[in-house]
Amino acid sequence: MNGTYFLSLIIFSPLLGIILLAFVPKTQEQTIKLLGFLATLPSLILALFAFVQYLRGYDLNRLAEKHNWIHFGKFSFLTESTFAVDYELNVDGFALVMIVLTALLATLAAVASIHIKKEWKGYFMLFLLLEIGMLGVFAAGNLLLFFIFFEITLIPMFFLIGKWGYFEKEKAAYSYLIYNGIGSAILLIVILILFARTGTSNISLLKEMLHNPAAKAQLIAPISNDLQYGLFIALLVAFGVKLPIVPLHRWMLRVHVQAPPSIVMLHSGVLLKIGAFGLIRFGLGLFPEQFRHFALFIAILGVVNLLYGAFLAFTQDDFKMVLAYSSISHMGIVLIGLGALNEAGIQGAIFQVVSHGFISALLFLLVSIFYERAHTTMLGNLGGAAKAMPLTAGFLLAGAMASLGLPGMSGFISEFTAFLGLFKVAPIIAAIGTIGIIMTAAYLLRAVLNITYGTAKRDYREVVDIQVIEIVPVLVLLGLIIFIGVYPHILAHPLQATIETMLDGLGG
Repeated sequence: MNGTYFLSLIIFSPLLGIILLAFVPKTQEQTIKLLGFLATLPSLILALFAFVQYLRGYDLNRLAEKHNWIHFGKFSFLTESTFAVDYELNVDGFALVMIVLTALLATLAAVASIHIKKEWKGYFMLFLLLEIGMLGVFAAGNLLLFFIFFEITLIPMFFLIGKWGYFEKEKAAYSYLIYNGIGSAILLIVILILFARTGTSNISLLKEMLHNPAAKAQLIAPISNDLQYGLFIALLVAFGVKLPIVPLHRWMLRVHVQAPPSIVMLHSGVLLKIGAFGLIRFGLGLFPEQFRHFALFIAILGVVNLLYGAFLAFTQDDFKMVLAYSSISHMGIVLIGLGALNEAGIQGAIFQVVSHGFISALLFLLVSIFYERAHTTMLGNLGGAAKAMPLTAGFLLAGAMASLGLPGMSGFISEFTAFLGLFKVAPIIAAIGTIGIIMTAAYLLRAVLNITYGTAKRDYREVVDIQVIEIVPVLVLLGLIIFIGVYPHILAHPLQATIETMLDGLGG
């Protein structure tokens, strides 16, 4: 496998689909749908190929790319590489897993886009641009490139929500843009300060300069301990908006309810995970000492997220709102694992990032199927669906079991290891957090039982069950959820090196 431009091919292959779609008349809907789907396949095939090769022992460092890009100036007392930003791509096991997750969910969301009713051409062009941004975020080798890809995701998401969403789509789109824009602004300030003080945005060099006493002599200007704490807190807020951490979560509720389900599959499955990825890669990676001091606070934030989301999900009558608060609750498990700051906790946090990506995508795909048949997502109005849609109801129950952490499914592995890590260091906080696990079972079973066996308030005689084109992505997602739950080593192995590096940075 030649790594010279391999990562670039993964990231930018959807661009070919955008170019081809630009020349297709908007009246040729079937051609547009087919092209939109096919354009997601090269990234998926290449990502899966790289993942399989990595499991067989391939060195991911051979995939790294570096090309001259931007030079801000040359000074006689500085080296050529100072104040230069190169086009740098590289991945470790964690980043590669996230790329595979992104590429897979993009393909499945493209299939789920059959429920989009209008302007297919513009939809798929924005959809593919969103995929480029998401893939690039996980492969970026320096902070500035990460920020550029991060910003690329904001533009198509704004239009995809505002144009193809539901009744309050414009409000949801602007809420998304404002909250995430503020988070991006804070992130940019951190990047600029680090760049000005170190002369580089390369992630590996930044780690060396911030952690190695000998390398600190290369700093353009000193970075005091207080400044490092300030930068860490800024990163926690910037990525906390994206995750989201309570109380920075209101925008996410609107997006989950108002955006089209195929886009919410990507939002809940991938875009929320960029917050977790950034917190792990930059918060924990660049500022391990500061992260250690805030670990207990982060664990408490995780418990707050878990309990707040679970209790409010129990009170909702709209199934989309149940799942929206469920996402907030499950992101609390990521914070709980990170707050433990040990191998079990960090592994549980990363497992939760991947597991929730698949589970949330499955549940929102099923939401779109129910909405297409019943034109509502209110629990009371969906009662009795099991009689007319037994397969769909069965898949919904399976998805709920995965979300509440049933053994044998991926949700159990992530929750168990995250809480195991926290029980080792803060058993009282962990014990309080387990209330959220109990509440998860309560609100999910309440919602599922209301939908499947509640009192029927509509005539289901003409309603058809899940169709072949819908059942394929459902089976893929459910199969992966069960496979990871039964054989977690498929994730644990590629993540091991990343976790060991993090623990080394924390001092063991």
